[in-house]
Amino acid sequence: MLGYILLGVLGALVLCLLAALIRTLLIPKKKTNFHLSDDNERIDVYAEKLSEMVKAETISSRNDPTIEKFRDFHKLMEKLFPKVFNACEKVDIDGNLLLKWKGRSSKDPILLMSHMDVVEANGEWKYHPFSGAIAEGKVWGRGSADTKCSLMAFFQAAEELITEGYIPACDVYLASSCTEEIGGTGAPKLANWLKERGVKLFMLCDEGGSIIQKPVGGVPGHFAAVGIFEKGYGDVKFIARSKGGHASTPGKNTPIPRLAKFVAAVEKKSPFRREFSPAVNEMFARIAPYSESFGLKLVMGNLWLFRPLLKKVMPMISAQAAAMLQTTIAFTMQSGSQGYNVLPQEASVCANMRFIPHQGTDESLEIITKLAEKYGLETEVIYRGYPSASLDLDGEAFAIVQNTINKVFPGVGVLPYVVTGGTDARFYGEVCDSCVRFSPVNFGPEQMAGMHGINENIEAGCLPIAVDYYKEIVKVQAER
Repeated sequence: MLGYILLGVLGALVLCLLAALIRTLLIPKKKTNFHLSDDNERIDVYAEKLSEMVKAETISSRNDPTIEKFRDFHKLMEKLFPKVFNACEKVDIDGNLLLKWKGRSSKDPILLMSHMDVVEANGEWKYHPFSGAIAEGKVWGRGSADTKCSLMAFFQAAEELITEGYIPACDVYLASSCTEEIGGTGAPKLANWLKERGVKLFMLCDEGGSIIQKPVGGVPGHFAAVGIFEKGYGDVKFIARSKGGHASTPGKNTPIPRLAKFVAAVEKKSPFRREFSPAVNEMFARIAPYSESFGLKLVMGNLWLFRPLLKKVMPMISAQAAAMLQTTIAFTMQSGSQGYNVLPQEASVCANMRFIPHQGTDESLEIITKLAEKYGLETEVIYRGYPSASLDLDGEAFAIVQNTINKVFPGVGVLPYVVTGGTDARFYGEVCDSCVRFSPVNFGPEQMAGMHGINENIEAGCLPIAVDYYKEIVKVQAER
């Protein structure tokens, strides 16, 4: 009897593998095709404008609440895009900028947004971080990629359309907060302004995804990674207490060893469950045809069979992709005694957490709290934020973005993507059901490394394409 069962299981396994092989052989081979613009006249104009924007030191800091530098940036924007400011109603909320470009209808307006603030620029740079240098076919400086390039692009798109006498089908809002990099109150204030006036947006376009290269090892080419939701955000402190004492007679289970054991346990095996969301399933299904590796195509094209395997090996393939499957925790700060020979009465480690929807913020915090208790630790939640709602992959907004990408970036694959970082879009949930997180610019390895690092830059040749993208996003609203 047992033999028949084993033969049946083996036969089923063989049939599954055979079906997977046939499906894989039937997956069409695809290659992406991406080119920077060669319109030198437009490249020069746009690069100069972005350069001027980068020269403005719009650093946001919790220790510097002054907003005059951001209002000076408004004046610069008005100088660079005079027709936009002449045609639009301007709202300034504590340095956060919102413009309303009135359309033929006030129904189902759209919002284009990108933050104006930047992080500090330390270290040795190839070009001064606020020089706005135009060299080597790139615009260099803090904020060039994150995210003044997008800000320039949609303001320039509006400037050109207004110059042509174009009137949008719906109201178009242009927004730029000055507190995104510090998780401040700028975006919530702008969102609340819209809410108080009963504005319900059809769609919102913010940062979060971009044109990327090699999304997974073994898959070459350029892809438009469109962020459809972002994980929740949390800051947590784990505290170990004791009576303290002299280091010459330490005893056992003092605060720092307990914290160390806890950290080691979490690092060795994550307590959070990995799951494939519909977005991740769709992402891998779309990647499969571009894979040069038959084995990778076999796995990604047949998640119905290989999903359990992929859950286990994903961290070895890509840390970024693995973060899309589960809640993550990263230990970032620690404190203890102030003396080499003094046992601390209290020691702590702090961690940043990013919460995945299938376990959620509260469940994830409960899991990590219970684990900490096993090591005699207290858990203090400094901040808890929740995952955003997901953009509907079958909805009209995603279809518009996908069709626009196909038109403006022909030959580039479109991938739904889980945003593992944070954006201003998360604050607009009450006024928008369709938040799209995608910047239409090329982020290669060099650009990825430069964001929040040294030598931040953006390729000047991608700027005309970004402007065209935003123009198309505005124009296509007339077809709804």
